[in-house]
Amino acid sequence: VQFVESGGGLVQPGGSLRLSCAASGISFRIYAMGWYRQVPGKEREFVAGITSGGGTNYADSVQGRFTISRDNAKNTVYLQMNSLKPEDTAVYHCNVLGAGPAASWGQGTQVTVSH
Repeated sequence: VQFVESGGGLVQPGGSLRLSCAASGISFRIYAMGWYRQVPGKEREFVAGITSGGGTNYADSVQGRFTISRDNAKNTVYLQMNSLKPEDTAVYHCNVLGAGPAASWGQGTQVTVSH
């Protein structure tokens, strides 16, 4: 199983980014997928999830600003992030929904929101 995240970068507060995560080694279309984020010294936290059927849910902190989507033909899950805030600064990872610390995690993509 492999996840390769991309699309991060430096953006000013109020800006937008679109993250992508390409999955391989799994039957992608049958899995619910999630985006997670982690800052140094803190545990990885859930950001957004999407079921195999396209149902979505979000952490309260990003509700209304972030949108998760998926393209099963490309084995890819996306995270559109709008109205970014400095507190959104983190390394963002994707994985199957509910993945724990012992799961296989990719390198992630760094998102920095700053002037």
